[in-house]
Amino acid sequence: MSGAPTPTEIFDRTVEEGERRLDQSTLELALTSFIAGFTIVFGIATLGIVHALVEPHVGDAAKIAGALTFGIGLVFLIVGRSELFNENFLDPAAKAVDQSGSWLVWPLFRLWILTLVFNLLGGGLFVLVFAVEGVLPSGTSSALSTMAEDIVHRGPRPKFASAIVGGALVSLLSYLLQAVNSVRSRISVAYIVGFLLALGPFDHVVVTALHVFFGILFGAEVGYGGLAQTIAIATAGNFVGGLGLVTLTHVAQVRGARKSDE
Repeated sequence: MSGAPTPTEIFDRTVEEGERRLDQSTLELALTSFIAGFTIVFGIATLGIVHALVEPHVGDAAKIAGALTFGIGLVFLIVGRSELFNENFLDPAAKAVDQSGSWLVWPLFRLWILTLVFNLLGGGLFVLVFAVEGVLPSGTSSALSTMAEDIVHRGPRPKFASAIVGGALVSLLSYLLQAVNSVRSRISVAYIVGFLLALGPFDHVVVTALHVFFGILFGAEVGYGGLAQTIAIATAGNFVGGLGLVTLTHVAQVRGARKSDE
């Protein structure tokens, strides 16, 4: 195949990847999701470290510096082929639609539920490690606490809208990864999406929840009630953005292309 793949060719690749994801055993899915959870914590911790280091010198521009480093976490995740909630919307949904013409409800929800639970479990346990006094440089806890407070104290409406954008971004990542062939290209795409996600910051339920959990452990003015509300709103928004906007649109696009070829 020469040049960029067509949308139909990208869709065929997503179907193949979706089959792999749907066919995972419960143990494999749980472990790859657990790995993804603690992998993404590297990006969050690095964001906090860099933000704390450069803010005294550049002020609000520290937000850009921090966002530039968060993409590292997504690069680790994508290269390692671990399973992140919302990033696995497009591929398995494409497989389900392509296979039967209808949603295979249980396999899809099994995948998404296990992924979310073990993403949060793996990430939460690693946040506990990072939160041990002396692990992170001075000032990092304050930076992460401020971010957590900003997340929780936003109203439900902007939080939901932000999660729609975050869900769309991460699901778009899945689509773009099937459009490229080289490891270098996959790294570049993952890094760019990670930068945009952190720059908003736009809410992805796992990343956002782990941000808030960092804040709780570092004494931010947030509680577990705020964490639970954030998870609920971000999950709903991620479904609307990732499944509703990106996944269904691409599925409809390919179906339309196939009908025009008949």
